[in-house]
Amino acid sequence: MSTTFPRVSFFRQGYDPSGVDEFFEDAKRAYEGGVPSEQFSAEQVRRATFNVRRRGYDMSAVDEALNRLEAAFIHRDRMDHVAVNGETAWFEKIAERATTLYPRLRRPRGERFARPQNGRGYDAEAVDDLLDRLANYFDDQDEVTVDDIRQAVFPSVRAKKAYAEGPVDAYLGRAVEILLAVD
Repeated sequence: MSTTFPRVSFFRQGYDPSGVDEFFEDAKRAYEGGVPSEQFSAEQVRRATFNVRRRGYDMSAVDEALNRLEAAFIHRDRMDHVAVNGETAWFEKIAERATTLYPRLRRPRGERFARPQNGRGYDAEAVDDLLDRLANYFDDQDEVTVDDIRQAVFPSVRAKKAYAEGPVDAYLGRAVEILLAVD
């Protein structure tokens, strides 16, 4: 498979084409059934990282393709699950996964995630604003899209006013997975 993404100019950094091409070839084999879903899934797509190099692939183009690929894996998993267990079982499975998000949403603002060990992290107030919207979405009071979560940008602040980035990213990754699964 020859994955073609636009390249950035000679003076800019982009994703290493060989790593991107290899990843997308593996993803294609997995999607077409050559790799068990336990070994290659939407989660692997979400966690994909690539080295950067001069004159590499345009990062936003690759990231957009990864977003579409993640959605495709989730939709494939949904179709497979529904074919065997029925649509009600799928929604029960997703509802069960969604309940893992609730406890953190119920915590008071400013106490939803750990503080960074040292240095800086995501602005807790900005993260809490997004989590409040997510809580309202689950209560059918607000609309939140996958892109709202994926495109969220949190200012970097000092540790006292910040949340550690890793747990926030993991939590929001699970929220994206759930939103894609019910889409």
